[in-house]
Amino acid sequence: MSGKGAPELTVGNCGDLRVAVIAAQWHEQVMDGLVDGALRALHDLGIEEPTLLRVPGSFELPVVAKVLAGRGYDAVVALGVVIRGGTPHFEYVCQGVTQGLTQVSVDTGVPIGFGVLTCDTEEQALERAGLEGSSEDKGHEAVTAAVATAAALRAVAEPWRRAPVATT
Repeated sequence: MSGKGAPELTVGNCGDLRVAVIAAQWHEQVMDGLVDGALRALHDLGIEEPTLLRVPGSFELPVVAKVLAGRGYDAVVALGVVIRGGTPHFEYVCQGVTQGLTQVSVDTGVPIGFGVLTCDTEEQALERAGLEGSSEDKGHEAVTAAVATAAALRAVAEPWRRAPVATT
């Protein structure tokens, strides 16, 4: 299982962070689960007014992430689903999205939560979508990772405001 061995992050003092969530529209049931998990995580972290934007597909996530990162957001979370088909399209989209989001984060210094599911089947995506009966909640995990990273970066930039980030 892909989630095996993942740390449980506890993030504090982050309610004032500006966080945006960008979600693709393909595979509506899976995306609804990812978005719900992301919004639940933000609420749990005390971030009450996140920005939520929808884009056509996963390939559009990097360009919107770049614009948001340049507009003062402390973290951006990208949610999408790419399911393998019978052509190389899967590889091109997955590679483009992954490299694009990585480049945005490195270039801007803004953490990008990677909540893009790259699965062989829709059943695998549903298992990771955070729906009732799912074994994983990748929307929630992507938010937690992005906010924990933003808190760590803030602790470096503003050591007097150290936000504790602990793993268990």
